[in-house]
Amino acid sequence: MEREKFSSRLGFILISAGCAIGLGNVWRFPYIVGQYGGAAFVLIYLLFLLVLGLPVVVMEFAVGRASQKSAALSFEVLEPKGSKWHLGKCIAIAGNYLLMMFYTTVAGWMLLYFMKMLMGNFTGMAADQVAAEFGGMLGDPMIMMAMMIIVVLLGFAVCGMGLQNGVEKITKWMMVCLLLLMVVLAGNSMLIEGGGAGLEFYLKPDFAKVRDAGIGEAVFAALGQSFFTLSIGIGALAIFGSYIGREKRLTGEAVSVLCLDTLVAFMAGLIIFPACFAYGIEADAGPSLIFITLPNVFNHMPGGRVWGSLFFLFMSFAAMSTVIAVFQNIVSFSTDLTGCTVKKAVVWNVVLMIILSVPCVLGFNVWSGFMPLGEGTGVLDLEDFLVSNNLLPIGSLLYLLFCTSRYGWGFEKFLSEANAGTGVKFPRWARVYVSYVLPLVILVIFLQGYWAKFAG
Repeated sequence: MEREKFSSRLGFILISAGCAIGLGNVWRFPYIVGQYGGAAFVLIYLLFLLVLGLPVVVMEFAVGRASQKSAALSFEVLEPKGSKWHLGKCIAIAGNYLLMMFYTTVAGWMLLYFMKMLMGNFTGMAADQVAAEFGGMLGDPMIMMAMMIIVVLLGFAVCGMGLQNGVEKITKWMMVCLLLLMVVLAGNSMLIEGGGAGLEFYLKPDFAKVRDAGIGEAVFAALGQSFFTLSIGIGALAIFGSYIGREKRLTGEAVSVLCLDTLVAFMAGLIIFPACFAYGIEADAGPSLIFITLPNVFNHMPGGRVWGSLFFLFMSFAAMSTVIAVFQNIVSFSTDLTGCTVKKAVVWNVVLMIILSVPCVLGFNVWSGFMPLGEGTGVLDLEDFLVSNNLLPIGSLLYLLFCTSRYGWGFEKFLSEANAGTGVKFPRWARVYVSYVLPLVILVIFLQGYWAKFAG
């Protein structure tokens, strides 16, 4: 059966960016920037994004396009006969399912907060009442379960409509809305009286602030964020390589995806920092920034209910673009491995995904006594740790070695696939860097993740 293709290059770029653009950009990025000193940290992050993220994205795209399969079968198609690279599909399949086991819950929070804002639930609330509202949501397994199921049904409904009619059409629309919403929200935030100090903190590099936060810590935070923001290593991007033609070289396409991904993260900071500084709220408040800090900010703001609703609509689009992209990968795994129809793959995976997402929901209430990584942690922390600190770095290492080793696909075959078409070439001189230096860097990130978690 002929593999379905994207109808346009724009569709491919927007959907690949949609997969990369998620809560890591608009939730994690601003508070990490807040913790590590603002603009100077952003510069370090951008450097790592180029030298660390870009080569792995190109490799995922190349493996996908050359094999015309999802990560479930791509290594089988390209590996030398008798080798065992295909076992890497276990990492890709596990990574996609595990990522969605907690992502569906957090995406549900975004949708719920959009509805709460729209209905004016936060209007007139004091700061402690807003915090209590978030705590109340986490303590209610039924509402969280309902929102998680809505996210799963919505995501798979889009995938069930097919690649062009569902995934491409709807993600394109969502991404355009997301970008428009960001411009409107950032414009409003930058005009807030008293927001200038927030803009200065965010846009004017001050390396003394990085030194105060700890240079080593800041560098590792930038390394980690550049790595995790793209969801590289679990074949989540490789799938989209399998849906594109050979008209364009892959490095240029990867640069476009990275630019969009970075633009969204950057704009999220423009929305959040001026507002936080204008109302005297700490910008490094951690994950609670979105659900406790920002509703308080919107309460102070003229027209806050409207701005708050738009903000959580934007957050919902960011979350759902990733959900749809990864669900498309999961559906493709199922059809590649079993030969079943897309509709059958969707039905089975809806049931499976809902069951797999239940532990994360219950981890905040019924199973809150289960603290797998120490005091104050829960099921979400464990699932996130398994994906972010294990499967992403190990999977990225696998793609790197597969594309550079003579025992794998090999650098020459990778290079000819990456450079087929017109556009920016993947440089031959980068061979030593991607074969020896980058694998070492990724190994260090992997080990440092364990060190920070268990020895720090």
